[in-house]
Amino acid sequence: MKRKLMGWAIILLLPVFLLAGCGEQKSASDQDFVLKVGYSGSLCEAPVHIAKEKGFFEEEGLHVELIKLAPGAAFEAVTAGQVDAGFGLLASLIQPISNGLPIKITSGLHTGCDKLLVPQDGSIKSLTDLKGKRIGVPSMNSSPIIFAKRALADAGINVTEKNPEVEFVVFSPSELPLALQRGAVDALAMNDPTASVAIREDHLTAVADSAVTPPYNTQYCCTAYVCDNIAADSPDIAAKYTRAMQKASTWIASHQDEAAKIQVENKWVPGDPIFNAQVLKTYNYIPSAKGAYDAFAITAKQLQQVGMLDGQIDVDALQKNSFLLFDSKENIQ
Repeated sequence: MKRKLMGWAIILLLPVFLLAGCGEQKSASDQDFVLKVGYSGSLCEAPVHIAKEKGFFEEEGLHVELIKLAPGAAFEAVTAGQVDAGFGLLASLIQPISNGLPIKITSGLHTGCDKLLVPQDGSIKSLTDLKGKRIGVPSMNSSPIIFAKRALADAGINVTEKNPEVEFVVFSPSELPLALQRGAVDALAMNDPTASVAIREDHLTAVADSAVTPPYNTQYCCTAYVCDNIAADSPDIAAKYTRAMQKASTWIASHQDEAAKIQVENKWVPGDPIFNAQVLKTYNYIPSAKGAYDAFAITAKQLQQVGMLDGQIDVDALQKNSFLLFDSKENIQ
């Protein structure tokens, strides 16, 4: 009984901790203000790296400190007040925001990232062939599993907890290809760059790829966001950050080879710049606030259908409350 009461106490206190995050109150009038931007060092995070290296933050008059975060630690950094802004996978942001994660999305930055992979010479040729199979994932709330569930549900496969027609099994990203080789799973849900590396090195093929498979290839997967206190108290800083990130994405759209070279040479990401550039070229790096706004509603409604988002949540209200939108020719209402 005592343990159960303690669990409820933690749940009740969680919104308090979330609201207390994102650091102390910031003042846009403070000339010494430094925006703390979190990043994890992933390939598709190129807008963060390029905004720094090509001077887009400086061009906006923004002082920035980039803070390297461990994979999967962004939400904790936000709630602990360690960062003021960041780069996030839209699908993995929705449920935490619904639970009180204190951030506002400001723009979509690019499409792509997630893939559902199977052996090239295997019997699985399509999504429907995955019925009754086991799929390896990096975690139970990651962007790859969200993409996999969306794609499988659209193919008519039940992925809800009630009578599921597939089984998801968690392995660390580095262990996923080995789990497939050993027969522990039949397919993998991964995101780049590890997904593209697995295709090349482990002779895999994608039965669904959010960069090229309709309708997911037109839906923004990665976004810029700021903490709630920055959005409320210093919207001009939020606007500067957003413009810098959008400028960086626009630049990448025409300079993928150079962007990949900059990332590797300046040790933002490891790997081969030629191969990395090939991956970057599969994404649409034309930034769009409207693109992220529209993708949010589509993804959130599908998350409700597959049981990953509370069905009682008003998606339209959640969508409106999750964005900080600036004057734009995109005319988002």
